[in-house]
Amino acid sequence: MSAVAHEQPISESPSEEDILLEGFLSLHSPEGFRAELIEGEIIVTPPPDGDHEDYISHLVKQVIRKSATDMSVSGGKGLRLASGGLCPKNHVVPDATFAPEELRLFRGAPSWMDPKGVAMVAEVTSTKPDQDRIAKRHCYARAAIPLYLLIDRDKSQVSIFGKPLRDEYTEVHLAPFGQPLDLPAPFGFELDTKPFL
Repeated sequence: MSAVAHEQPISESPSEEDILLEGFLSLHSPEGFRAELIEGEIIVTPPPDGDHEDYISHLVKQVIRKSATDMSVSGGKGLRLASGGLCPKNHVVPDATFAPEELRLFRGAPSWMDPKGVAMVAEVTSTKPDQDRIAKRHCYARAAIPLYLLIDRDKSQVSIFGKPLRDEYTEVHLAPFGQPLDLPAPFGFELDTKPFL
């Protein structure tokens, strides 16, 4: 009788992206701080300042009161975005995430949910404005989130990005603070930006 050796497959060692993701998911941020994984970089931000929260408050009030479609909103919902292109494995927490109320999208969702069904995400620029202007814009477009609203404090303007295609939005409309900005369907109302002055 002869013994036959069987080759055991060698398991692949984890990639750098996998190690980074594992480290990110096991990260314990100090209370009030927010950690995000954006384009392969772990970003930890302190609690937002009062002006940041004032902008979000005015935006949320208008969406709830004026939107043609009843909207649910979350101010701290983790989104797990599609990897690839300009976005390796990403876990992002938008300043505000909006979804049609009828979907009950946030109910029972895990800490890091898939963005399917999200109608719009919103960001207010903070200490790293290019993360909001560039990196997150590409990631939200790649995730096919229909609308991305950016309140840019440094530029004193509001932008609405729409019609995502691959890593970019193909439409953008801007309004300086104080001028109205049309929010398309399913919102269908004119955003008053005077409160941002």
